[in-house]
Amino acid sequence: MMASSYNAKEEDGHHSGSASHGGAAVVKSKKPDNTAFKQQRLPAWQPILTAGTVLPAFFVIGLIFIPIGIGLYVTSNNIKEFEIDYTGVDMNSACYSCAKNFSWNSTTSCLCTVDFTLEQPFESNVFMYYGLSNFYQNHRRYVKSRDDSQLNGDMSALTNPSKECEPYRMSEGLPIAPCGAIANSLFNDTLKLYYLEANGTRNEIPLVKKGIAWWTDKHVKFRNPGGNANLTAVFQGNLTATSKPVNWRNPVYELDQDPENNGFINEDFIVWMRTAALPTFRKLYRIIQKKSSTMPTLPSGKYVLDITYNYPVLSFDGRKRMILSTISWMGGKNPFLGIAYITVGSICFFLGVVLLIIHHKYDTRSTGADIPN
Repeated sequence: MMASSYNAKEEDGHHSGSASHGGAAVVKSKKPDNTAFKQQRLPAWQPILTAGTVLPAFFVIGLIFIPIGIGLYVTSNNIKEFEIDYTGVDMNSACYSCAKNFSWNSTTSCLCTVDFTLEQPFESNVFMYYGLSNFYQNHRRYVKSRDDSQLNGDMSALTNPSKECEPYRMSEGLPIAPCGAIANSLFNDTLKLYYLEANGTRNEIPLVKKGIAWWTDKHVKFRNPGGNANLTAVFQGNLTATSKPVNWRNPVYELDQDPENNGFINEDFIVWMRTAALPTFRKLYRIIQKKSSTMPTLPSGKYVLDITYNYPVLSFDGRKRMILSTISWMGGKNPFLGIAYITVGSICFFLGVVLLIIHHKYDTRSTGADIPN
């Protein structure tokens, strides 16, 4: 009250002083306008949490989340997956000599063969992935080291790539196509799969290389400059001459014999350019399509994996692996989502039981007390 009185007197004195000098100026008050918003009188929902509202919510969440989690977990476990490491770290590994002697500067490829056995058949379409560990595609400078305009077929970006591609922007006085660290580190191992018959005959499993990239990447984000015809003339023209990335053996226009899968629209290249968020990741390599409704896609038995070892990983303590997997309506094998639902549902149900016991045991509200006269 004293502060209010003082402010009021001060304001009155100021007004009277201004009036006594004959001025017509009016002093603007700093008091906020008398509106619902500025005076914080807007209506707000202020729920009162009681046992009658909290306990049912805990039980409902628990009863919904637990069955969903069980369904997701069982579905994930029904997905068949087989993984084999072919890095060549161990001396007994078939790829040991390749891993030790191969480097980015090697001019010839190294071949190694890995034998393995599938205990259970793979019934539906099988997806073959390559996996890398300790490879940080999420590094900031690595992620930025690309030119999306060049990858989209822009002719000016083809001859003058973005400076974000440094130090993989120019080579021998020519612009690099595709430029940047991501393209320069393209995974280039070649994998071939064979089924070993009882008599020792090797039957090659057909691997489909098209349809492994996202449709939007294939048809929107990545385009060849000047179309898909005669890429050699485009990338080696007098006005548009380019150089291949430093670590590549072949230029971009020789990635595939199929003109619909060559150049910037090569699907292996597109898959690699979509960077991974974690240092241990897998990327789709090939698809093994189911041929017969009566025969499994990959029957149980012995298999042979022929590897053209082109990608060194020991320099950064990395690992390489090949993964065979089926999928379901929820994607690949990933039990985390099911475990998360089961955990959250179980915690909510447990808290509901505990709070219900506390409510009944310590509720002190009188329901039958006598009313005094």
